[in-house]
Amino acid sequence: MKLKGLAAVVTGGASGLGRATAEALSHAGARVAVIDVNERSAREVADSIGGLAVGCDITDSAALQTALATAESTLRGIRVCVNCAGIGPAKRILGRDGPMRLEEFSRVISVNLVAAFDVMRLVSAQMAKLDPLESGERGVLIHTASIAAYEGQVGQTAYSASKGGVASLVLPAARELARHGIRVLAIAPGVFSTPMLHALPPEVQQSLAAATPFPKRVGRPSEYAALAMHMIENEMLNGEVIRLDGGIRLSAS
Repeated sequence: MKLKGLAAVVTGGASGLGRATAEALSHAGARVAVIDVNERSAREVADSIGGLAVGCDITDSAALQTALATAESTLRGIRVCVNCAGIGPAKRILGRDGPMRLEEFSRVISVNLVAAFDVMRLVSAQMAKLDPLESGERGVLIHTASIAAYEGQVGQTAYSASKGGVASLVLPAARELARHGIRVLAIAPGVFSTPMLHALPPEVQQSLAAATPFPKRVGRPSEYAALAMHMIENEMLNGEVIRLDGGIRLSAS
C-alpha cells in the first residue's frame, strides 16, 4: 500500500511510539488523525504534522465510535490504523498489602486488549465499505503487543496477559478480515524509550539497555515507526506478530 494521499489513524498518538508513527505517516504523505486521551498533547502533535487531533479515552466505546466517526468524516476513507494506546503499571499478584485488587488487573486488560479489539472492530467496519485499491487491498491494522507477551517479568501479570491477548488475536483476525482485503499485524517491541520506560528508576532503565544483545541500548520510537511503515507498504505481511527487540529475552525480574 502506497501511503501518499491516504488517511490514517493512530491511537495513543500523542507520545512515544504513537507520536513517532504519526510523524512517519505524515512524512510519507498520509493524512493523519491523532487519537489520545491527552487531547492537548494530541493537538500539539497534530498541529506539527498538519493532522487532526481527537481527544478520546479508548476504553469508552461510545466515545471511541464518535472519535473514529470524526476522523472518517474529516479525512475520508481510513486505510491505515496503528493502535499504540496502552498502559503498563507493575503490580505483584501478592504484594505487601495483600493481593492485587481485581480492578487493577481489569483496567490493564480493558485498555490494552479490550480497547484494542474495539478499535479494530470499528475501524475494520469503516474499511470494509471502501472501494478496494488496485491490489484489492482495503486497509491495514497494526496493533502493539510486547515481548512481555512471551517473557513476562515479576509484577507483569496484567500487562503480559493483555499483550499476550493482543498477540493471539492477530492471526484469527487476519484470517477473518482477509475476505474484505484488510490485513492485521502486530509489533512486539522490546525495551523502548517511551514514557512507560521513563517512569522506571534510572538504574532499571540502564540494566534493561545493557541486557539487550545488540544494539546495547533501548529502542527508539522512530524504529518502531519504521517497522510499521514497512508493514503498511509490504502487502505480503499479514497475520504476523514481529518482535522488535535487539535480541533481548527478558529475565524473571
